Amino acid sequence: MPESYTTNDLLNAIAVASKALAERKEEVNRLNVFPVPDGDTGTNMSLTVEMVVDNIAKLPIGAHGAEIRKAITTGALMGARGNSGVITSQILRGLCEGSADYDELTTESIDAAFSHSAEVAFQAVRKPVEGTILTVLKDSALAAKKARKKKLDVEEALEFIVSEAYASVRRTPDLLPVLKDNGVVDAGGFGLAILFDAFASALVGKEGPMVDELAFARGAVPRVEIEQVNDWEGSQYRYCNEFLVDSDSLDKDEALDFLATMGDCELCVGEAPKFKVHVHSNTPDKVLKYFLDRGQISEVHIHNMQLQSEARAAGLEAEEAEAEHKPIGFVAVAPGRGNAKILESLGVDVVVSGGQTMNPSTKDLLDAVNKVNADAVIILPNNKNIIMAAQSCAGLSDVPCAVVPTTSVPQAFSALFGFDEEASLEENVESMTEAYEDVKTGEVTVAIKDAKDAHDNPIKEGDTIGIADGSIEAVGSSIAQVVMDLLDAMGAGDADTLTILAGEDMTDDAFEELIGAIEDAYEDLEIDSHRGEQPLYPIVMSVE
Repeated sequence: MPESYTTNDLLNAIAVASKALAERKEEVNRLNVFPVPDGDTGTNMSLTVEMVVDNIAKLPIGAHGAEIRKAITTGALMGARGNSGVITSQILRGLCEGSADYDELTTESIDAAFSHSAEVAFQAVRKPVEGTILTVLKDSALAAKKARKKKLDVEEALEFIVSEAYASVRRTPDLLPVLKDNGVVDAGGFGLAILFDAFASALVGKEGPMVDELAFARGAVPRVEIEQVNDWEGSQYRYCNEFLVDSDSLDKDEALDFLATMGDCELCVGEAPKFKVHVHSNTPDKVLKYFLDRGQISEVHIHNMQLQSEARAAGLEAEEAEAEHKPIGFVAVAPGRGNAKILESLGVDVVVSGGQTMNPSTKDLLDAVNKVNADAVIILPNNKNIIMAAQSCAGLSDVPCAVVPTTSVPQAFSALFGFDEEASLEENVESMTEAYEDVKTGEVTVAIKDAKDAHDNPIKEGDTIGIADGSIEAVGSSIAQVVMDLLDAMGAGDADTLTILAGEDMTDDAFEELIGAIEDAYEDLEIDSHRGEQPLYPIVMSVE
């Protein structure tokens, strides 16, 4: 063990930890206890830490102290996605602030860093829940304190903290019943333990010689590049796939033959061990599996070209007709172009594409706020997992900014009807929040794992499930059946209005047939139906 650790040792350990979490993010995602396609905790945490590494890589050689801590905290915050990402950013911020008074890594500085990190992270969450990532952090901080009192050396202290982090993860089902009911540990806590483990192992050299990933990021090692191709249109395939492949054995000619069977515009350039792959395909999973079987992949970008084209067209329209300056503007998050068009018709200036499984980062929201031509901006997150990122954005924005904490697109519709252009920002936040408080939201999707509903009834993978304001209230074999059961659970018989949005996989004929069945069952219910085109959820609806 070295007597002391250099700045480069610490920064390389951060890069290795980021890579370790990226490689295991799907393992973390699968621990998500809610049986809908939003198991993105590992992805969100990984993207957050990746932004940290990117920020560090941009520092000049020789940077140290406050400059490095700022790069870490800024990168973490700007890259934060979803609740898990925001909390992770606060954990990293606390570690940096807690170690600011120390010039060397010692058990005393480790204790100070963890103690402050726990304090900062708990302050960031209004209602902390035991059995989550916060519990794992708290237990790790207590281990750091014990390590200092026992006068362990740095390597012994790090091993003690990592061991306690994993032990804490194993205890999470005893603290949070929903974890025990589903036979899993907490996803965020597990992701945090992976980060601590990888960082500590890399720092003390337990895994052997360490690859200088930061040097590669700075460009010391030439990157494989391909010519920019403007190919978003004209392809019969929907997804544009681009990624790097690290392999000593990949045969480019064989790879190109394979890519030709997957789609068009195929490219595989470079030489061992670095290759760049590009292809248009409707089956990106098969493309990725082929190259994963032959090496390691990185910097994966899969774009839906249809949505990209629509977004580009919308952007050009916005440039051609610059928005009129106004006192208060709006940014909203929504999945599906149909939902975006409705929100825009109600006065939203910028719609950020996102929702379940697609949580925009703090930076994404901040960029959107900066596009609004207004004296102040209200953000409508429209998903509970985006509220914290929206609040972080509001705190960072140079423009006065506030959040109306909507958790669904239908809530946003009602909130916008409560807007008064003559009122102040604060008054509108209050009135808009009151406007959607009585809105009950329902969502229909397909379970991706076995689980139980709100009444302890079994759910099987592949079942259609209905979720009312976060509670699984209906389970069945068909969308129509689950919609009707869900409406009953939501008290539609006592409601005045139903807003219902069809997802991208819901056909027009099936949607019309469903509306007819609802009209027959609820003669006095006013139905406002639209095509939302949201993915994964064939039906999203609300009653009020």
